[in-house]
Amino acid sequence: MNRRTFLEKSTQISVAAGAFIQSTETQATGRARTSANEKIIIGVIGCNNMGNGIMNHALNQPNVECAAICDIDANIGHRRVEEVLRRQGKRPQLYGDYRKLLENKDIDAVIIATPDHWHCLPMVEACQAGKDIYVEKPLANSIGECNVMVKAARRYNRVVQVGQQQRSGEHWQSAINLIQSGGIGTLRKVHSWANFNYAIGSRIVSDEPVPAGIDFEQWLGPAPQRSYNRTRHHGSWRFFWDYGGGLMTDWGAHLLDIALWAKNIKTPPLSVSASGGNFYSPEFAHEAFDTLSVMYQLPEYTISWEQTAGTQSGPYGRSYGLALIGNDATLVIDRGGWELFPEIDKGGYKVPALPKRYGKETHEEHVKNWLECIKTRKEPNCPIENGRLVALYAHAGNIALRTNSRLEWNEATQSFGKNEAANALITPAYRKPWVFPKV
Repeated sequence: MNRRTFLEKSTQISVAAGAFIQSTETQATGRARTSANEKIIIGVIGCNNMGNGIMNHALNQPNVECAAICDIDANIGHRRVEEVLRRQGKRPQLYGDYRKLLENKDIDAVIIATPDHWHCLPMVEACQAGKDIYVEKPLANSIGECNVMVKAARRYNRVVQVGQQQRSGEHWQSAINLIQSGGIGTLRKVHSWANFNYAIGSRIVSDEPVPAGIDFEQWLGPAPQRSYNRTRHHGSWRFFWDYGGGLMTDWGAHLLDIALWAKNIKTPPLSVSASGGNFYSPEFAHEAFDTLSVMYQLPEYTISWEQTAGTQSGPYGRSYGLALIGNDATLVIDRGGWELFPEIDKGGYKVPALPKRYGKETHEEHVKNWLECIKTRKEPNCPIENGRLVALYAHAGNIALRTNSRLEWNEATQSFGKNEAANALITPAYRKPWVFPKV
């Protein structure tokens, strides 16, 4: 081969390779990205409360545009469309079915902020459609759904940020750094708690016709068929097993995350036991427990969880938080900040006293991290495996009391061993025509 022929062949190979790479990238992301600075086009699935907040945090960042909004409540959907139009000067498309939104090839990434029972299907299908994803916590409403979501994220090579936003908070990071550097001595016990009035649900009311503008059949989705009742819908759906796991999965997903992060735990607990019940009042509509105590046994320390819905007080004068107890000091933390309580030995502190460290809102930092990772393809601060692990802990806490069992999770078989009652709660049975996803 002479030099001219060689150069011609080399050029042809380079062009072909470039075309292949661009084609592959287009298939993987829905559209070809030309640079890391290109505008990120997002869609939002579920835009009432958290979805609206996360969307606005995303729009606060440069080169982000919202092209589509999906909600089963047309009243909320139309309101959000008008708000986004005023903000960005361009009207996003409104959908009532998330599948139509995912067909939009211009969308790079989606925010999923639906009720928990609606996390799995949109997330898996978003992966298949080549979208990157921000999905609210808990990762899903069951351990089985979490497992298939992890498989989808890895098979389709998507950037997935789970909405456990403390992972992006500077004061949370500083506390973890102190603990992991030995600043409280050997960590032996973590106590976590969350006490809130809202967790008792709403007062019992009769069923009623579906309000205008709400596609309640779509809202139910794979959950069992039932008539409309406002106590199971906006604002209080999470206190019914078909849609959520109460405080245990709501706040537990945040606080247990910190308890595990303290020692970089990547494995399930050795055992889980629980006690409690619904003791507050029979006048309120909820299935998830208003009173719950859970104990997690780990190889090197223990984690406890406490919730007392209908109250707003707790240890150290905080309605929620964690006390990370070491040989030399106890570190107490919530979103407002953290403080250290050193142990005393021979008239002196075992570790130096520190001024209180104050915290701030971390949602925007978490969203910013997600958007940066979409461009760089790096792992976000809360990758999907972490979301799955924390959800497993939280769901196991509920399952332990629902089955009156001491649970031992078997990671190899993805089951609670021979505990048939607990195993029956690992994966939900989807209502037709919805089908549990396979990856």
